[in-house]
Amino acid sequence: MKLRTLAFLLLAVAIATIGCGSKQEDTTETVVAADGETEVETGGSYAEAMIDPTAGNEANGMAIFTDRGGEITLQLDLSKAPAGPLAAHIHEFGDCSSGDGKSAGGHWNPDGEDHGKWGDGVHHLGDLGNIEIDESGRGLLSLTTDRWSMGTGEANDIVGKAIIVHSGADDFMTQPTGAAGGRIACGVIAKK
Repeated sequence: MKLRTLAFLLLAVAIATIGCGSKQEDTTETVVAADGETEVETGGSYAEAMIDPTAGNEANGMAIFTDRGGEITLQLDLSKAPAGPLAAHIHEFGDCSSGDGKSAGGHWNPDGEDHGKWGDGVHHLGDLGNIEIDESGRGLLSLTTDRWSMGTGEANDIVGKAIIVHSGADDFMTQPTGAAGGRIACGVIAKK
């Protein structure tokens, strides 16, 4: 646990150090995490979520949201997760206090759309899709959009929401959850 915390602190310091100058440059940093290397795009403002396991689970990781003047890129890195496709969603409340992750509420859906697949028709703004987890328990997801904002207080603001990783794959059809199963990890999105 201490090694994981140290890796995440190093990741946050690397991002903060690069983002401190008056000139915002688009760069990619490789940060050595506890269980491998993670490439993180830096420059611009950012938010992060440290993703911790819910009761009885081991999945954990980090999500970094980088805002580069109108487009936000999410890079989600998971470890110790069950192999196979697992759904990830942004949920409406930045609250991971309950052991089952249900304190995060339902899917974040400020537009009142049906649940679906990102980039394929209607979907919630919080529908991130499935992360393919390899046999070592590692998975990465990257998504870039101009549909989110960061720290604006607008309806499409990701700050103060939670990222939930589910125990199964999202079928992209079942309303309103995609039949993705229980909540195995949770992290609150905070602007840095």
